[in-house]
Amino acid sequence: MKTILVVDDSTIMRKIVKNTFETLKIPCQYLEAENGRKAYQLLETNKVSLVFLDWNMPEMDGMEFLKKVRAMPDYKDLPIVMVTSEAAKYNVIEALKHGVTSYIVKPVREKIFKEKLSEISF
Repeated sequence: MKTILVVDDSTIMRKIVKNTFETLKIPCQYLEAENGRKAYQLLETNKVSLVFLDWNMPEMDGMEFLKKVRAMPDYKDLPIVMVTSEAAKYNVIEALKHGVTSYIVKPVREKIFKEKLSEISF
């Protein structure tokens, strides 16, 4: 079974992502972190198949996490979907430049969620 790491400082947002997977009937296990620092610790001790990542978080934001993960040889190809309220074209380009696999602007809509999963063959 695949493991998904949901990284967001909002408990509600983490729950929305998890509920969307359940609604789409995609069986998986979930790991949760409220910031990039804790998420990075989880990556070091767990095999993760996919990361859903917020941009704005305390301690280590999503962009710092993304850069750190992409520097790790074992995770250079790990699918990372940025799920954020940062909708400016500049932010999308910045995230893509640093290796994000896909980008979803909040609020998350089930149809978009499903399309993005399909694009990354999950």
